[in-house]
Amino acid sequence: VRLVESGGGTVQPVESLTLSCEIFGSTSGFYSLNWYRQVSGPEQFERVAQLTAGGTTTYRPSVEGRFTISKDAAKNMLYLQMNNLRPEDTAVYYCTAAPPDGIDYWGPGTQVTVAA
Repeated sequence: VRLVESGGGTVQPVESLTLSCEIFGSTSGFYSLNWYRQVSGPEQFERVAQLTAGGTTTYRPSVEGRFTISKDAAKNMLYLQMNNLRPEDTAVYYCTAAPPDGIDYWGPGTQVTVAA
């Protein structure tokens, strides 16, 4: 499985941005698809949103109500709609896929910068 994110960029506070993740290969049987972000430093990763195989979505409290994770199965794409962006949302965003064996696949990431 290979994942490639796109859609990052620089926006002003309260603006919106949609991230896309193209999924190459099958994620059938995978536990979940996720969006993570690295806010600072090499080990500062936090999960932003999760979409389980059963269709359940969960969000980090700080993005609840502002971000929406979704999948287009026909296009094999994962999305993250981000509304009302804040400076603290600035980060490198990663798309991940969690297979049954527990070793997640990660994309290379896309930078999102929120600044006035």
